[in-house]
This record gives sequence, structure tokens and C-alpha cells, in this order.
Amino acid sequence: MTADLRRQVLTVLIFIVTIAVNGAAVGIPLGGKTTGELSDLYPVPIVPANFVFAIWSVIYTLLLVYTIYQALPGRREDPVLRRLGWLPALSGILNAVWVVLWQLQETAPTVLLTVPVMVALLLTLIACWARMREPQPGPAPRGQGWMVALPFSVYLGWITVATIANVTQMLWTVLGKPESIVLGGPLWGALILIVGLAIATPIVLRGRDVAYGVVIVWAYAGIVAKQTAAASPPEATIVVAAAGAAWIAVCCLVVVVRSLPGARSAAATA
Repeated sequence: MTADLRRQVLTVLIFIVTIAVNGAAVGIPLGGKTTGELSDLYPVPIVPANFVFAIWSVIYTLLLVYTIYQALPGRREDPVLRRLGWLPALSGILNAVWVVLWQLQETAPTVLLTVPVMVALLLTLIACWARMREPQPGPAPRGQGWMVALPFSVYLGWITVATIANVTQMLWTVLGKPESIVLGGPLWGALILIVGLAIATPIVLRGRDVAYGVVIVWAYAGIVAKQTAAASPPEATIVVAAAGAAWIAVCCLVVVVRSLPGARSAAATA
């Protein structure tokens, strides 16, 4: 078995394991509560509404498309897939490990361990995103953008937000409540959302990644929806989340306009 074939087979197997672990977290549920029910244990101001988590179905569908695409015999020596290497498989392992640690938090002190695993997943997806954008010789195969770039752009967008939320939940566990932090609850949530925008803005504008930006808009809008309905709405957090969603939407629009044929021709002429 060649190295390329091993990579293809292992990527498929790990994807199956990842889906199985996530299915167990929801269907059994693993640890006694679903992932969403455990998330509700942390009344932090930046968790989005439950409907936002439906994006996981989109992510796993796109990852299924990628998994099938990369497993095709004709894609075995694809230079982009070779650059990605074992990173997609590693992201699946980290995903499954995080889910197990999260689900077992009520029976073992595992919640703090979820943060380094989530950060490792974020860094792995950033590496995938960067490698996909390295120059390659010759034209890309038809459909590669939809089947390779799109899945990891959407995945990275969501994990950017999930990492921020996970760190926030960890701080809640360690410090007891947001007010324990010097800045206080509402400003604390707003500051964390600003950090998310600082990460997202260059990826959308410099990386010209609209798919990533749409996910950020979806997540921030979901935060507005949930926090607005709270008993004591954190106004600063809501304002920053709403403004952040609008800002990233504008960034996406700028990227789309700049990519239009007329805009490219004008830029080339100038």
C-alpha cells in the first residue's frame, strides 16, 4: 500500500469514527446528556441559540463530500491533497477526542482538557486552510474548490467561534462566573467577541474567503438571538455581536464585489 493510498484509507476510517462518536453523543447520549444540554450548563454571554448548531449537519455533509473526493483513485496523487496530508485525519481525531471529553465532564474532570484539544483542532484547520491556498502548478481540477476548499472554510469558521466559546466556558468553570473577571460580565463577553472578529476579518478580506465569513455571521447572529431573549440581556455583548455580524457581512460583500469580472479588469488596468 502506497503512502497516498494509506492516507486515503485512513482519512475515510477516521471520518467514520468521528461521525460515530458524534452520533453517540447525541443519540445515546454519551455521558447522559446531549452536547447542547451540557453547553446550557454554562450561562455565558456568547453561546448562540440552539438553532445555530444545525450547522454541524452542513459541516459533516461537506466533510463527507471531501472524504469521498479524496478517496477517488484519480485523486490519489493530487498535489493539493498531498499538501493537506494527514491534517484532515488529525482534525477528525481531535474532533472525536473533544466530544468524548466534553460528554464525560459530569462523571470526570475533563472539561478543562477540552480547551487544549479545541485549540489543537483550530490550529490544524488553520494549517489546512493555509495549505489549500499555496500556489500549485497548472489549473486546479474542476470542482476542487467546492469539494476541498469549501468544507474546510466552513469547518474553520465554526471552530473559530467554538474555540472562543470553549475558552469562555473554561473560564466560567475556573472563576465561577463572568463577574469574577476584572472587566465584568457584559464587557467580558464583548471583548471575547472582538477577539473573534480580529481573527475573522483578515481571513475574509485577505484570504477572500466568503464561506468562512458567512459562518461567522451565522454564529454572531445566533448569539444576538439567544442573548436578546435572556432574562438579563448583556447589552454590550449583544451590540458587539450584532455589529460584528454586520461588519463581517460587509467584508464578504467587498470580497464578492472585488471578484466580479469588471472589478478585476479595472484593477488590472489600474
